[in-house]
Amino acid sequence: MQEVICTSEIQTKMFAKNLAADLNKGDVLVLSGELGAGKTKFVEGLLMHFGLQDEISSPTFTIVNEYHNEKIDVYHFDLYRLADIYEFENIGGEEYFNKGICIFEWGELIEDILPNDYIKITFEKGAEEEQRNLKIETFGTKYENMDFAKYKE
Repeated sequence: MQEVICTSEIQTKMFAKNLAADLNKGDVLVLSGELGAGKTKFVEGLLMHFGLQDEISSPTFTIVNEYHNEKIDVYHFDLYRLADIYEFENIGGEEYFNKGICIFEWGELIEDILPNDYIKITFEKGAEEEQRNLKIETFGTKYENMDFAKYKE
């Protein structure tokens, strides 16, 4: 496990924007952490890399928000309101895994059916108001040699 400490909302967004430069179709991110821990701000930063930040909205009342440009499709899921893994399967959620970059807030609900390779980032509030401690775990072999500290500005 690696840990990256972001001391501001801007730094969290920039970390995500820099990480996005190395993400490709088929990459899966699971974002975990309590409400208000910075998951949606992270997604904003990731979308900045693709020029899609003006389209962001929290998918709290929809299961997935889709973002498209000429380079990539990004699928931002909020699984908070799902009752169980079967509800995700019933909406055809697994079909998204290879269509673009998938980001799952509250993704621990579906960890049993995720692809072998994915990145899990757990957001924890730090000592200072805007500080976020990002605990990053990789699963499978695809990301095991990534040094996530290099994405922090």
